[in-house]
Amino acid sequence: MASLSSRPVVLVTGAARRIGAGIARTLHAAGYDLVLHHRASSAEAATLAAALTAARPDSVLTVQADLADGARLPALVDAALDRFGRLDGLVNNASNFAPTPLGTITPADWEALTAVNARAPLLLSQAAAPALAARQGAIVNLLDLYAEHPLAGHAVYCMAKGAQVTLTRALALELAPQVRVNGVAPGAILWPDGGKGEAARAAILARTPLGRLGRVEDIAAAVLWLLRDAAFVTGEIVHVDGGRTL
Repeated sequence: MASLSSRPVVLVTGAARRIGAGIARTLHAAGYDLVLHHRASSAEAATLAAALTAARPDSVLTVQADLADGARLPALVDAALDRFGRLDGLVNNASNFAPTPLGTITPADWEALTAVNARAPLLLSQAAAPALAARQGAIVNLLDLYAEHPLAGHAVYCMAKGAQVTLTRALALELAPQVRVNGVAPGAILWPDGGKGEAARAAILARTPLGRLGRVEDIAAAVLWLLRDAAFVTGEIVHVDGGRTL
């Protein structure tokens, strides 16, 4: 194990792009050293790591893994400890999203969506738990409002994220009092990579009391609060959705 870093260390999965990259930037600016996980976005991960390292040398490690391969997950924790000597936080941000209309669902669909959205957060949290407990650390799971308010045509995804909600609460019990475990459930923050029609976008915003798309920074701020400031909060799901769940 490396010598102990003087700064807290957080492992962020799916950190190369979109919300994950925003979380990484916010945590780094707040003084955290980071382990940035990615699966296929090697160029984006390298660009982000270079920018953060330029701001503070020797503060970032990038790691690559397919989270669907459960055997690879303990190595991510080992890499963090080998580099920094500690692990203070885990942000299970990586997600797999795809439609599964009823009548077309296959076992492969089930495996693909549950492996990353439910099984990986469990196994990675399990692997990280001893190191987190040693630092009185915290876990934050990135969830989805669709876990509690299902989206038509996406039954498997909604079920997987629902399992992650239950996992968040179960781990809060299992790991207390040494480790706090909470979740953040975003609303409309970024439209999917494949796009969304104007009518669908307008309908979503019409159901959002604040009447606008959220910002990545809104999610990142909630994650930072749960990791750093919410010392008496565990087992909670923070909805950052502009009031949409109302």
